[in-house]
Amino acid sequence: MLRLDPGEGRIRTARGFRVWEGGGEYNVVRGLRRCFGLETAVVTALADNEIGRLVEDLILQGGVNTALIRWEPADGIGRHVRNGLNFVERGFGLRGALGVSDRANTAVSQLRPGQIDWDSVFAAGARWLHTGGVFAALSDSTAEVAVEAMTAARRCGATVSYDPNYRPSLWEGRGGAARARETDLRLARHADIVIGALGLAGPGADGPRITAAEAPDAFAEIAALLPGTRILATTLRTVRSAGVNDWSAAAWSAQTGYLTGPDLRGVQVLDRVGSGDGFAAGLIYGLITGAGLSTALAYGTAHGALAMTTPGDSSMASRADVEALLADASGAVRR
Repeated sequence: MLRLDPGEGRIRTARGFRVWEGGGEYNVVRGLRRCFGLETAVVTALADNEIGRLVEDLILQGGVNTALIRWEPADGIGRHVRNGLNFVERGFGLRGALGVSDRANTAVSQLRPGQIDWDSVFAAGARWLHTGGVFAALSDSTAEVAVEAMTAARRCGATVSYDPNYRPSLWEGRGGAARARETDLRLARHADIVIGALGLAGPGADGPRITAAEAPDAFAEIAALLPGTRILATTLRTVRSAGVNDWSAAAWSAQTGYLTGPDLRGVQVLDRVGSGDGFAAGLIYGLITGAGLSTALAYGTAHGALAMTTPGDSSMASRADVEALLADASGAVRR
């Protein structure tokens, strides 16, 4: 979808917006491509009009393969099919970041099982599938498409990761947090790795309220609910203000037990949206290259932190930036 950003101002008083592309799964694969150099593709649907082609152009600039985009005929005014918009304020000081979605009746929300030949996708060499709760929340059919994709991926030997990524606005009028958690648990049972796993803890789908001290017990609870999952991971964030966050991460596997990532205090935040996806990209990179869970967790923590230092959903970091942060954790000039 398109992200429309009023910069330092407010949506309600904006006279201009900067345009970015964005989306949970897309942000992850773009990070894997641009920061870590892996070949990636996005599977989605867009209405075939000027807005859809703008989204395509932005995706191409990110180096992500567009061959698997499903193009739907536009109906002129978006009466039946349209492209999604996301208006995002970065926040400042005591004013938190704000996202306003405009994405009902989008082409991607109308995807149905059977429309994507997933076996061909994985036969062509795809070795990892990442999806999440934002896509699953768009409609009843998208959750079933996610199940279809995850089932095909595992059948073909690919690794599957899932991020609950709960968004209250997407579930408003559709069962709220309780239905979101029910859907996320159903889909997470098809995943090898659950990222943002604390979103599955407790009676609601509001995992960020769980503290770092409570995380080990929460992971134990989630692991019992998902016996087939190999790895659970999460970011850990304390919001001091919109512009200053303490930032870390944690993970669990049966082999390693509970692990924590680098503890980055007082991270200066320019734009926090997409930092969780940056974490996911770094974690996946570490795991897919065989670096081990502890190193993968460090890559994810550093990449997510760097994603907060630039505007837009997507990371502008390089692997060298990530490794320099892990080595030094300093904002000193490099020349």
